[in-house]
Amino acid sequence: MVRVAFTANLRRHLDVPTVEVMGETVHAALAAVFAQNPSLRGYILDDQGALRRHVSIFVGGEQIRDRERQSDALSDGAELYIMQALSGG
Repeated sequence: MVRVAFTANLRRHLDVPTVEVMGETVHAALAAVFAQNPSLRGYILDDQGALRRHVSIFVGGEQIRDRERQSDALSDGAELYIMQALSGG
């Protein structure tokens, strides 16, 4: 199982509790999360399936490398942390 957690900013817009899902890649884990909460997909991915520009995903404290296909491998017990960067002045 993979633990997927979201920042408070995303939780403010959607009901996205921390969940545990199956997935051997970031993409597979995200697909499992989106199956439970379809409206979340539009906040995380663009129309081509790539991470949105202001979204970052960290696995074990390190940012994923593949923002286009989310092919980064996950091991059992991995922790994904999804955050939406804030901007402004």
